[in-house]
Amino acid sequence: MKSLFEELGGTYTLGKDGMYYPNLMIEEADQRPIGKWGRVHREYLKAQHPSLYQRLILNGTLGRHLADVNERAMAMLESLITQMVKQESVTEQLKAEQPMVWVGKMNNIRSRAEEIVREEVINTL
Repeated sequence: MKSLFEELGGTYTLGKDGMYYPNLMIEEADQRPIGKWGRVHREYLKAQHPSLYQRLILNGTLGRHLADVNERAMAMLESLITQMVKQESVTEQLKAEQPMVWVGKMNNIRSRAEEIVREEVINTL
């Protein structure tokens, strides 16, 4: 009589101690980096949704989920910064004529864009 493991295509290996051990295969891990936003989202999941965090770990999908979140966040951040720069007329001419004003405006834009990304992408499911 076959075990359920064998019926599903699993195999065993006989160990030196005479015991049979299942041949378990782990899926190849997602090689995409999780980045800054993936790490921030991981901390959010740990703190606010620990059961979902554990489920993603047990399913082996946490890395893929975090990489997806990071990619979405980076794309949204880039898009927001581009839109805000155009809207507020932060130009290369301003950069050449008043570099400190330009740096201040760009830092302000980046900070606001990061806050939007944090609320829209990172601190959501």
